[in-house]
Parts: sequence; C-alpha cells; structure tokens
Amino acid sequence: MEHPRHRGPGRHRAGGPIGLDEAVELTRTGDLWLFRGRSVADQAIRVLTNAPVNHVGMAVVVDDLPPLMWHAELGKGLVDVWSGKHQRGVQLHDLREAVGQWTGRYEQRAWLRQLEAEVTPAMEDALLSSIARLDGTPFPSTAALVGRWARGRVRRAAPAELTYCAEVVATAYVAMGLLPDDLPSNYYDPGRFWSGDDLQPRHGARLGEEVAVDV
Repeated sequence: MEHPRHRGPGRHRAGGPIGLDEAVELTRTGDLWLFRGRSVADQAIRVLTNAPVNHVGMAVVVDDLPPLMWHAELGKGLVDVWSGKHQRGVQLHDLREAVGQWTGRYEQRAWLRQLEAEVTPAMEDALLSSIARLDGTPFPSTAALVGRWARGRVRRAAPAELTYCAEVVATAYVAMGLLPDDLPSNYYDPGRFWSGDDLQPRHGARLGEEVAVDV
C-alpha cells in the first residue's frame, strides 16, 4: 500500500466552489489555505499590506495524522497539535477544525490553493524541524505586524521573537526548498500567496489557482 505521505497530489478540476470534505481530501502538504474576512482588523490588514486576503496557512499531511494546518493567529480556541495545549501565536491545528473556526467563528471566506510539486521525505523533515522551532512563537499586535511587514518591504529582517501568518508559511517554504532564502520572512504578507502576485516557487514547483471552499 502506498504510504499516506507519498500519495500523488489530489487535483481539483476547474469549476465552482467545493465543499469542505472534498477540500480536506484533496489537501496535501504545502497546499495553501487563504482567508478573507470583513472585520475592521481584517480590512485593516488588507489595506495596510495591499493584499486581497488577510490570512494564510499551510497544509501539513504526514504519516497517519489527520490533515493539519500550520499558521499563526491571536486566538487560542483550538488545541495546538504539536504542544498538546491551547496557545496563541504560531500553531499546528487540525485542518478541518481550523477552517471551521476561520469560516465560522471568524466569519471568513476560504480558498484552497494547491501546490504542484513532489514533497519528498527530506522536505517533510525540514518542515517538521521548522515546526519544532517556531511552534508557540507569539503573534504580533496589528501595529507590530505592519511594522514588521514595512521593514520586510525594504528587505530588512525583523526580530525573531514575533511572527505572523505569512512569515510562518514563507519560512516553511524556504525550509522545504520551495522559496529562495535571500529574502527575510517579513518580506511576505498573505497576498504574496495569492495568484495575482509574482511568487516564484523553486525547482519547477508551481501553485494552482484558488479554489473557493464552501463551508
């Protein structure tokens, strides 16, 4: 039997929105989940970073574990799978529960963007090392987030004691060899992972179009 982490990527045919069950089944390590909300904070993040979305997370699908989402947020409503406790900041959540929270409690729209690349065991090991290092890192305030992003736009690294969602995804992609390591993590904002931006994954990897997920 083919090992779960080495399954070929599930591909969604072009068309309309898909349900959460299908989206979770299709998700593989490295796929992106993007969110857009209507709250004042959500809109402020998008305006200040000139991004079409305000949150991004990355799927982690390894071994016999359920699909997980690696991201960062202020809330602590879900159990962090890595630490086994509720915490704020950088977190590893059950993917279905995380999407449910962002579309339900946070009232956000969700999209799945699939990574088209082979994720090797070595890449997964690098990803897990990144998770071990960053899990629990505090999430910045809105003002600090904007300051970090502004420094990143001029390619100045920000202190490592805080991190936000796009930094977490970018750091994971760099660790896996999917992005170059010559830019600071705070160069990235959620919109960098939307198809309208010029994100250029390495080694022939590419990201598909966003697929709306109807929860």
